[in-house]
Amino acid sequence: MGPHNNERLEYLGDAALGFVIARQLYDLFPQAEEGALSRLRANLVNQTSLAELAKDLNIGDYLILGSGELKSGGFRRDSILSDALEAIIGALLLDQGFETCKQWILSLFAEKLSALAYDSWAKDPKTRLQELMQARKQSLPLYSLVTQTGASHEQTFQVSCQVPLLDESTLGIGVSRKKAEQEAARKMLHILEQTSA
Repeated sequence: MGPHNNERLEYLGDAALGFVIARQLYDLFPQAEEGALSRLRANLVNQTSLAELAKDLNIGDYLILGSGELKSGGFRRDSILSDALEAIIGALLLDQGFETCKQWILSLFAEKLSALAYDSWAKDPKTRLQELMQARKQSLPLYSLVTQTGASHEQTFQVSCQVPLLDESTLGIGVSRKKAEQEAARKMLHILEQTSA
C-alpha cells in the first residue's frame, strides 16, 4: 500500500474522528455554544493529542518508514504518529463500518473526554488566560494597544498580549479594542497549551 492510499485513509479517518467527537461533545454539553464546542474539539483532536494516543497504542512500532524518516526519528514524530492514527481510523471505518469505528474512537478518547471541564471552555479567552496566570501564581497578562487605524466607523485595532511566563508576545487584530484583546489572549492560550503539552 503506497503513501497515497494512506493519505486517502487519513482523510477519511480525520472526517470520522471529527464527526464522532463533535457529536459526543454535542451530547455531553447541551449548554455549550458553538464556539465552546469548537474549542473543546480542537483541544481533543489535534496533532499533539493524537500523537499521545498513538504512543499509548505503540503505533510507532508498526510503521514502515523510508530511510530518511528513520534517521530523523520519524517513528517518534508527532505528525507521523497522528497521521498514522487517522489512517487506522479510516481503515477501520471501511473494514468494520461506522458503528464499530465510532465505538473504538470513543473508547480511545474516553479518558480525555471524561477529563474535560466545560466551564473552562465556556469562558472567553481573556478570562481563561487570567485564571491560568492566577493558577500558576503569575502576574496578570498585559495588553498594549499597538495600532489603531481607519475611519471612526470602521477602525481596526492591533493589541499585543504579554505574560511573565514567555518572552514572546502575541498580536490580536479586531474591529474593537476588546475584540483585539480577546484574539491576542486566544493566541497566547494556544502557545501556552502547546508548550505545556
